[in-house]
Amino acid sequence: MFFSEIVGQEPVKEQLVQTVRENRISHARLFLGPEGAGCLPLAIAYAQFVNCTDRGECEPCGKCLSCVKFRKLAHPDLHFVFPVIKQGSSKPAVSDLFIREWRETITANPYITYNQWLERMGGDNKQGGIFVDESKEILNKLSFKTYEADYKVMIIWLAEKMNPQTANKLLKILEEPPEKTLFLLIVETTDQMLPTILSRTQITRVPKIDTQNLADYLTETWRDASLPIDEQKALSAARISNGNLAAALTILQSSDEDNYYLKMFIDMMRTCWSVWGKKQAMLDLLAWCEQITRLGREQQKAFLLYCLRMVRENFALNRQLPSLAFLTDAENDFSQKFNIYIHPGNVYQLADELNTAHYHIESNGNKNLVFMDLACKIVVLMKH
Repeated sequence: MFFSEIVGQEPVKEQLVQTVRENRISHARLFLGPEGAGCLPLAIAYAQFVNCTDRGECEPCGKCLSCVKFRKLAHPDLHFVFPVIKQGSSKPAVSDLFIREWRETITANPYITYNQWLERMGGDNKQGGIFVDESKEILNKLSFKTYEADYKVMIIWLAEKMNPQTANKLLKILEEPPEKTLFLLIVETTDQMLPTILSRTQITRVPKIDTQNLADYLTETWRDASLPIDEQKALSAARISNGNLAAALTILQSSDEDNYYLKMFIDMMRTCWSVWGKKQAMLDLLAWCEQITRLGREQQKAFLLYCLRMVRENFALNRQLPSLAFLTDAENDFSQKFNIYIHPGNVYQLADELNTAHYHIESNGNKNLVFMDLACKIVVLMKH
C-alpha cells in the first residue's frame, strides 16, 4: 500500500516516513485513532515502506519483490492478528483460520470496521476477540528469523480486544522483542490496554480525517461510477460521518435506501408524537420497533446515522440556515413542516440518544431494548 492511497493524514505520513529516513524505527509502534481514520492502511503502508528494497523519498517503490508481496498482503514476513469469533471448543480461536477472508477483505477495503469484519466472518451476533490461543501463534511466528525482509512485521488490529492472558503474554514479547521485529498495534481506545504495553510502544496519534480531504476523496471515488455524486453530497457525507471514512461510505452506499430510511424516520417521529394524543399509539410504537429490529445490524446503524443527519439538517432549517441543510427533494418536503420540532431545547439530547443507540447496536446490545428505549426517549423530547 502506498501512503498516497491513504485519505488525508499528511502530518502522520510525514512523521512515519521521517522515522525511516533517520533510522529511528521503534520495535513497537501503536497507532491510536478513531474508527475510519485510516490506522490500518497507515500501518500496512509503513510496513511496506520499511521493507521496500528500493524505496523513494516518501513512498515504497511498488515494484520490488517485497512490495509486490506486500500489495497482496502475502509477504512471508508480514503477519496479522485481529479479532476472531470462536468456532467451538475443539478449534483454537486464531487469526490464521480467517486469513484468506482477511486478505480479501482488507485488499478491497482497508478501512473496514469491527462490525463489518464480524459480518464477514459470519458472526454478526457474536463477540469477537483476540484470545489466548493467539499468543502461542505470535510466539511461534516470531521465533524464526526473517525470510526475505529486513523486518518481520506483526500487525495487531484492534489490540484492545485482547483478553488479559493474551495481553500479558504480548507484554513479555515486547519487553524482550526478537531481533529485527516490528510490532504495529492498532487501537481505537487505550482504555482497555495494559499501561505497561502502552509504555513500551511509540504512540502515533491518528486524528479523524479532515472534512474537505474526505469530501474530495468521495467525489473522486464516485466520479466514474454509474451514479456519481456531486461535491455538495460528498461534503455532506463527510461532515455527517465526522471524519470517519467507513461511515461516509456507508452513508453514500445507503443513498439508494434513503427513501426507505426517510419513510422509517417519518413513521418514527409521527408515531412518537402521536403517543401524547392517540390511545393506540403505543401499539403503533411497538409495531415500528418490531419493523426496525428485522433489519440487519449494519442497516440499523446506517438508519441511526441517517436519523442523526435528519436531526442536524432540520435544526439548520429551524435556525433559518437553509444553505447549511443538505436534503433531497423528498426530505426537504417533509422537513419544511417538521423542522419546528427540532430546536435548541431538544436537539442536543436527541443527538445524544441517537449516538447512544448507535453505540449499543455496535456493541451487540439487545436491539429490541435499544430501539424501544430510543423511541420512548424521543416521545419525551418531542414535547420539550
